[in-house]
Amino acid sequence: MTQPPEITYSDELLADGTVHRRYSDGRNEWRSRSSDGRIHWRDDRGDSGTDERLGRDLVKRSHADGRAGYGRDIGYGRTVWGQGQYVLVNRSSFPGRLGVVLGALGLGAGIAAVQYAPELLSSDEEEELRREAERARSSGGDGGGDGSGSSDGGDDGGFDDGFDDHGGFGTAGDGGDGGDGGDDHGAHGDAWDGDDFG
Repeated sequence: MTQPPEITYSDELLADGTVHRRYSDGRNEWRSRSSDGRIHWRDDRGDSGTDERLGRDLVKRSHADGRAGYGRDIGYGRTVWGQGQYVLVNRSSFPGRLGVVLGALGLGAGIAAVQYAPELLSSDEEEELRREAERARSSGGDGGGDGSGSSDGGDDGGFDDGFDDHGGFGTAGDGGDGGDGGDDHGAHGDAWDGDDFG
């Protein structure tokens, strides 16, 4: 089984409370969180949209032009987009020695089809996942995940809402080129937590 290509990113918290995300493929994205927990993003290639956490480990990336895609947080700062088009890896989550150790373990390898995100969800399925995420937040849980997924220091399931996109990162079928998909999502008020779905 061919493993999905890996794209790494790192986040920088800016003075105005937004996040500048830099991808290893050269893309740049700016992210901010709204009061409803969604992440609004825009990139250096003219794309924009929102990332929203769905349920325990899913992220929906919606683009301003109407395109949408899903990613699944699989832990350790990794989010698989679509049917294995690519894996986003948050290098901000595990700096220093721990990052070196995790990298040496090859955590990017061994991604199975069961970890892929769905290609499509109905509006009813999405709404049920939103309710699940809200129940987890209101009960004091983190909404799932291991907090290492896309990079959420505040632990919204590991999703990193520091901006992720590049013309549509995360859309199923983008082939890992960052051309039409999106990343991850969570809600911790307006505070940035470095791991806001990625």
